[in-house]
Amino acid sequence: MFDLMARHWWVLAVRGAFAILFGVVALVWPAITVLALVVLFGAFALVDGAIAVLVAIRGVTGAPRGLLALSGAAGIALGVAAIGWPGITAFVLLMLIAAWAVATGVLEIVAAFVLRGELRGEWAYALTGAISVLFGILLFVWPVSGALAVVWMIGLFAILFGGAMVGAAFRLRRLARSLEGLRGTGTAPQH
Repeated sequence: MFDLMARHWWVLAVRGAFAILFGVVALVWPAITVLALVVLFGAFALVDGAIAVLVAIRGVTGAPRGLLALSGAAGIALGVAAIGWPGITAFVLLMLIAAWAVATGVLEIVAAFVLRGELRGEWAYALTGAISVLFGILLFVWPVSGALAVVWMIGLFAILFGGAMVGAAFRLRRLARSLEGLRGTGTAPQH
């Protein structure tokens, strides 16, 4: 699994970059309508979910890819629902986003523990999951009625989440290069 993630570190970086872009757009244009927010979030969830499913499908046989595929499928389903029914209310959107954030975060934390034996620095992946879970819980506990506050919360979450993902991607790349260097000298175990 580490080899797969190391080869495709850039996928994590792209997911993070899309999250940051989504967050910046939400913060720069906070007065966007709920309809625009629904479509924008739907596009983000579709791209993020599709990338996750693609990586799970292209993964190594026997590797624990189910969690990534499940997370991706949830993102795709939420994206389709958000784009297909853009007239949903802000509250329903908020609850869908909260549920998605908690589910995705839990799956990322579980994946970090599963990868613990294969990946040094799995804490960075667990951190993205923890940020996601915290955001989802906050949305459930304090549902925000104002569309502006919802946009700001979502924008801030997306930037934090994306930043953590980009950081984890570059750490993964650095670890992979270090491991390749050790393998080249014959001092590292082969996976």
